[in-house]
Amino acid sequence: MSVDPPSSGRPTGPPSGPLSGPSQPPPGGGGPPAEPPTGGGREPEPRRPWWGSVPRVAIIATAVVAAVILAVVLSRPDNGGTGASDGGTSTASGEVFLQPAADTGPDAFTESTAEEKSSASPVSPSGATESAPQNAVRGVNGDAPGLYGGTRNVASCDVEKQITYLGESPDKQRAFASVARIEPSEVPDYLRSLTPVQLRMDTRVTNHGYKDGAPTSYQAVLQARTAVLVDDRGVPRVRCACGNPLSPPVAQQSAPRTTGESWPGYKSSNVVMVTPAPEPVDAFVMCEPDGEWFERQPGDTGKKDHKTQKPDKPSPSASVTTPTAPPDTTSSQPPTSEPPTSDTDTTGPTTDEPPSSDTQQPPPDGGTGSDTGSDTGGGTTEQAPAS
Repeated sequence: MSVDPPSSGRPTGPPSGPLSGPSQPPPGGGGPPAEPPTGGGREPEPRRPWWGSVPRVAIIATAVVAAVILAVVLSRPDNGGTGASDGGTSTASGEVFLQPAADTGPDAFTESTAEEKSSASPVSPSGATESAPQNAVRGVNGDAPGLYGGTRNVASCDVEKQITYLGESPDKQRAFASVARIEPSEVPDYLRSLTPVQLRMDTRVTNHGYKDGAPTSYQAVLQARTAVLVDDRGVPRVRCACGNPLSPPVAQQSAPRTTGESWPGYKSSNVVMVTPAPEPVDAFVMCEPDGEWFERQPGDTGKKDHKTQKPDKPSPSASVTTPTAPPDTTSSQPPTSEPPTSDTDTTGPTTDEPPSSDTQQPPPDGGTGSDTGSDTGGGTTEQAPAS
């Protein structure tokens, strides 16, 4: 039997070896080639980020804290180390808050105790026409006839209601007493020693509010017709619309800028501050809304009022006065940051009586007396020349 040779030169059986490449790994092991060893054959540790170092974190944290503290210090006004929130004040702002007569205002101690419905006729002070320093105001003695007004036999404030309000809040009573510089237990007798009247001039004071359990303070101008309680030297001590204790104004480092709500006829040149009378006042000579005059004894609520003659100088004379700083040499911050109001009078004067051409000379020292348990403040006075 013969076998025919294949018709072509291609093999006819299974392949004699693998179809592609060797089936065994090459000598020396399989897998990808290893990286060359470094540092004695040990793999390197992963690098830590720059912020992962403990010393660097401490340094960065310290720098951040220092930057925050510096920013806070630089952004604060120069307040002499105290702020209004803790009973302190600041002289840097030079702001004075305008308070209309019926406005309760911010941070009131109590509800309103103002009683009198009729209003005393406002009046402009006479005298003090010479130029004055930018921080000066016109000072009027607390015993000047016509400085205050009201209605005969009618109290402008309910003193007993004021006592009740404070007695119901021991914290407020303590804060009130701290401003008046008396003991809390002395507050009722202190209030009964004051006299209810109405301002007849826009009057500069230091107003003390109540916030976060402590008294605050700021410079303010109280509108004429505001009901207040005055001490036996004629100095305003309580604002009846809010129960806030008052003290004399203090000097500021810059020219005052007014904030708050102005009223028709407001003029900064007509604002006065009350300087303590040189002696305790025997009787306050006050003007009624109808132009009649009467006397009210200190500490009386109007029960003993009696008519009197119109004084020779019904428009109290004023002298240039610079408020003095209290012992801590601080002034005050207003409770708002409203844009300054204009001091330009666009609606006419605030007086119903023409100013007198006579000038009353104040006492040589402007009065230095004080009532028991309270500071008098006041200011240095330059006598106005006779016209």
